[in-house]
Amino acid sequence: MRTIIYNGKGGVGKTSVAAATARRCASMGHRTIIMSVDAAHSLGDSLDVKLSSEIVNVGENLDALELNIIHEMRTKWSTIKDYISAFMMSQGVEDITAEEMAILPGMEMAAALFYVLQFKDSGKYDVVVIDTPPTGETLRLLSFPDVSNWYIDKLFGLMKRMVSIARMTVGKVMDLPLPSKEVIASIEELKDEMERAKKVLEDHENTSIRLVLNPERMPINETMRSYTYLCLYNKTVECLIVNKVLPPDVDGSFMKKKLEEQEGYMRAIHEAFDPLKIMYAYQLRTELIGAEGLDEMAEMIFGGSDPAEVYARTSPMHFETEGGVDRLHVKMPFVERGEVELFRGNNNTLIIRAGAHKRTVALPMTLSDAELLGAEFDGEGLVVRFKRRG
Repeated sequence: MRTIIYNGKGGVGKTSVAAATARRCASMGHRTIIMSVDAAHSLGDSLDVKLSSEIVNVGENLDALELNIIHEMRTKWSTIKDYISAFMMSQGVEDITAEEMAILPGMEMAAALFYVLQFKDSGKYDVVVIDTPPTGETLRLLSFPDVSNWYIDKLFGLMKRMVSIARMTVGKVMDLPLPSKEVIASIEELKDEMERAKKVLEDHENTSIRLVLNPERMPINETMRSYTYLCLYNKTVECLIVNKVLPPDVDGSFMKKKLEEQEGYMRAIHEAFDPLKIMYAYQLRTELIGAEGLDEMAEMIFGGSDPAEVYARTSPMHFETEGGVDRLHVKMPFVERGEVELFRGNNNTLIIRAGAHKRTVALPMTLSDAELLGAEFDGEGLVVRFKRRG
């Protein structure tokens, strides 16, 4: 099953590109679903249909869903939500606030990924298109499977200790509500599903990210940062889609000046991102809403090709062994040496920090006691060297 994740700065037209992709996939015979993970949904507006938190058929071979995390928590993880809410209320937090606090940050993307797992298991869809929130929030969401395991382990450990203490204080009154067997079982299931979700995100053969930007300075700079951090999180970025490109036949002195400015930005995009595949969507003269406008956009971007095609399968992170030395290669475009920090973590991990983002990399068991020799930058990114002991 093909999974395509669209991301970009707010206002670049990401939702329209995602919707156009989904419509074109469906028209080519792929059983397709498009999901919006953005809390400020605009997918229904783009498709010109009414969507909800339930899957809706919006055309032949095409379903759509605007994900509502409160609905998901109430229907999928009510056991965990109810316990955390009760725990918060026992500490004096009001009922409504307690319910909101029971929703862990990043659960929106987790819910979307769990849908992907469900679709993969059922074989119902050939293509899943995910429309994500603006760049910064999406980077946090895509790292959630890694971060969540830490939170779940801590929460799980706390609950076990609470149950243990309760057993030793039989007959005494406890102020805190104890987790039931159902709560603990739900958390274990959540952790298992998160591990599967991580594997789906890092399936470089079938899952990839497409970055949408406009030919303007701020979107270009943000896309460069996003590309760097996505490589750090070991996510495959397969192409760029430059949206809202002015057509070469624009008239008027103001628009001609804008066209000259845009040509400079287009050169900058190619200089920065080549050889990454780059596609374009020109500004339409009509409002981009509904089937006609989206299909016109899909034709501009993909021509007669299949939007479900995989443009890149390279993993941004891989190990290799040569001459008795193990090397971890991490693709890190647009990063200076001084922006990167490297730490040896606990439990056989390596911590890489680039700018405002940090990634904990689990090392293979063969490197559990290996000596960290050092790191340097080559032509493409960071190379970390290890020497096995013995």
